[in-house]
Amino acid sequence: MTAAPRHFADLDQVPGDALRTILDRAHAYKRRGRDHERPLAWRTLLMIFENPSTRPRVSFEVAMYQLGGQAITLASHELQLSRGETTEDTARVLSRYGDAIMLRTNSARNLRDLMAGASVPVINGLTDASHPCQLMADIMTLEEAFGGVRGLTVAWTGDGNNMAVSWIHAAVCFSFTLRLACPESLAPPADVLAWARRQGADVHLTDDPRAAVAGADVVVTDTWVSMGTDERDRHDLLQPYQVNEALMARAADGAVFMHCLPAHRGEEVTDAVIDGPASLVFDEAENRLHAQKGILDWCLG
Repeated sequence: MTAAPRHFADLDQVPGDALRTILDRAHAYKRRGRDHERPLAWRTLLMIFENPSTRPRVSFEVAMYQLGGQAITLASHELQLSRGETTEDTARVLSRYGDAIMLRTNSARNLRDLMAGASVPVINGLTDASHPCQLMADIMTLEEAFGGVRGLTVAWTGDGNNMAVSWIHAAVCFSFTLRLACPESLAPPADVLAWARRQGADVHLTDDPRAAVAGADVVVTDTWVSMGTDERDRHDLLQPYQVNEALMARAADGAVFMHCLPAHRGEEVTDAVIDGPASLVFDEAENRLHAQKGILDWCLG
């Protein structure tokens, strides 16, 4: 009987010991630089992108190359998906060609349909509901900075979007306190918050960014709107949630700042913060490479 593929869909769907294994491998790969084994020789990762990408595309391609394999990038408009072929049929075909599929999509349903049809591992490169690969890089970065994440206090300020959802998943999986400051109309999904609380997570929601950040070890934000779009009413609503020097001053001594990038400088974060000594933003970006090596290694066994 053929074993079910190891999908990396969301943090809450991966066993805790597997998440630890992925991070341990990521740290090991980073320590060894390019002088490490190439366990994915002759393996191929097929990557489908519904929208432009810098970090996911480059980090996955380089990760596969350094692990001995190759990555093929596919824009969704170049596939028969754009002409009516179902996601399940596409998954069945691609499973005959490659060893794993990474999808970056606007719709979580597309990810579920791809997993339903695929006989190879599927990796969630981002959906409108979550961004687990980024969180693995973020947790790796915090482990480098603090030695571990258990017991830390993380403050999220801004839109309760897909990144906020993955931070909620991570608070459950890695046992840290999470305070979310969001406008009421942009709060994270109520079912995700309810799930986290049923798991016993220390997760709190407020509409006051100053209260959320007070004494926090980590301050996190994300863009208010997707790159290339303009929603002025959202800017006005989220302006009080900007991470600036005054807000960072309320965090704990030695607190760090994180952002998944790309950033709209001067909107959700000021230059003084993102370029300041507390910023781990570019360490996070680098660690996408190493964390994804760990994910690929785990998915492909």
